[in-house]
Amino acid sequence: MTQTDRITQDEIAAFQRDGAVVLRSKFSTNWLDLLRAGIDADLANPTDNFARHTKDLRAPAYFEDYWAWNKIPQFRDFVHNSPCGSLAAQLLDAEAINLVMDNWFLREAGSTSRPPFHQDLSYFDFEGTMCVLWLPLEPVTKENGIAFVKGSHLWDKLFMRVRFADGHPSYEPTEVAGRTYHPPPDVNADPDAFELLQWDMALGDCIFFDMRTLHGGLSSVTPTQTVRRFTLRMTAPDGVIRYRGDWAKGERAQFEAAGYREGDRIAGPFFPQLWPRQAS
Repeated sequence: MTQTDRITQDEIAAFQRDGAVVLRSKFSTNWLDLLRAGIDADLANPTDNFARHTKDLRAPAYFEDYWAWNKIPQFRDFVHNSPCGSLAAQLLDAEAINLVMDNWFLREAGSTSRPPFHQDLSYFDFEGTMCVLWLPLEPVTKENGIAFVKGSHLWDKLFMRVRFADGHPSYEPTEVAGRTYHPPPDVNADPDAFELLQWDMALGDCIFFDMRTLHGGLSSVTPTQTVRRFTLRMTAPDGVIRYRGDWAKGERAQFEAAGYREGDRIAGPFFPQLWPRQAS
């Protein structure tokens, strides 16, 4: 582990207490250039998971792709060889880290589409001690980054999946497999009612957050340049497949096709080990 991979006890405490922490200068220019090249390659030849969240085809778009790490060589290099696994292991106090999902987002200049406030945990059929890396590929101001609801990972509350293309539909609480899922609060309607974490970020800075932390984009800012974000969801060894709801059936079908079933550990070829690094 290099010195730039190391995290302070204060940063670990902030992650555990607040549900999100900013880490400074953890990724070199080479890693950022690699991810930019990977996104360009994905745009040129999208995977089956590629999506355009902007409904109006004439408007500046908001794009996304996921589970592309084994299809795009640049992403494969990043997940296996960058500091991501080491950083996650320190924050989660875990002896090993496995990849759950890679993800990237691109908002074209002028795009008014943005991620609604949501909780990653309830989007997918996963359960365990998990974190998310959020790595911007352009400098970020507080106003055009992601806002996190401080301490929401400790609410012991599950929120229903909200599709990015639809914003905030109104739902009643729903019970799935004995667990109640609530509609996420509409943070944009009254942001002052919440204690929000937001940071200015230079190139190489990143945010790690708990999979249970509510987060999303505030509605006040439209980007004046194209912005790209790369994210990774990662798990400690207790991560398992756990049914969340039919809203996750598309993702579930993909790992079931790879042989995974309810209760299986998040490990193996579809969910490779990132830390300790294994010889390739």
